[in-house]
Amino acid sequence: MFETLTIETDARGVATLALARPEKHNALSAQMIADLTAAAAQLGADDAVRVVVLTGTGKSFCAGGDLGWMQNQMRADDATRASEARKLADMLGALNRLPKPLIGRVQGQAFGGGVGLMAVCDVAIGVQGAKFGLTETRLGLIPATIGPYVLARMGQAMARRVFMSARIFEADEAVTLGLLARAVPLQDIDAAIQAEVTPYLACAPGAVARAKALAQRLGGGMAPDSVDHSINELVSVWQTAEAQEGVGAFFDRRKPVWQG
Repeated sequence: MFETLTIETDARGVATLALARPEKHNALSAQMIADLTAAAAQLGADDAVRVVVLTGTGKSFCAGGDLGWMQNQMRADDATRASEARKLADMLGALNRLPKPLIGRVQGQAFGGGVGLMAVCDVAIGVQGAKFGLTETRLGLIPATIGPYVLARMGQAMARRVFMSARIFEADEAVTLGLLARAVPLQDIDAAIQAEVTPYLACAPGAVARAKALAQRLGGGMAPDSVDHSINELVSVWQTAEAQEGVGAFFDRRKPVWQG
């Protein structure tokens, strides 16, 4: 049904939603963004689904924005950029509001939008040695659309350690930052995921959904104006000389001017 995803649901009602572009390190293309939005709606409406596990196929969880998607943004006008940013925001919002527990099985590296996907999970377990980063500022961009979810997960003090520097960090630090709940050896990740899944199977599904919605409301929710502001900021930063230089240098395989 989906071009870029697979969904498998077992007899217990545990659905595994897998990003399925391993040859592209599961980078977020326009099609994957659309597929994830539709998958969230499908899984949310399916009464047979009790828990959703979000993972990736191959060595990477999600490498961030697809190169083709980025090239299209570089050439686009402001209205198109805003529209595409809105689609990404809507996808993250749909997963964040999913009325089922969403458990991240982070089996490999994640950058940019991949970190955003981790942040919308209710809990995420990662493999030791995996690398992560909010790398947008290296390109003259900012982690805008994912920003509200990253800040909600890490808190401002922790997020500011990695939000602006584009510094790469490993799974143990991701635990300290609050992005991961635990980091385990690769051979132990499935057992760790099952330990997160199993308690939900003894809970009333409707009560779980209401409790999740209540937790989000009591925690301040995701203010629409914050999402709108993040979209406006992304559109604005694409207009800057830094973005044109940074993204251009990336595609030209050279260093941007600020790297000497």
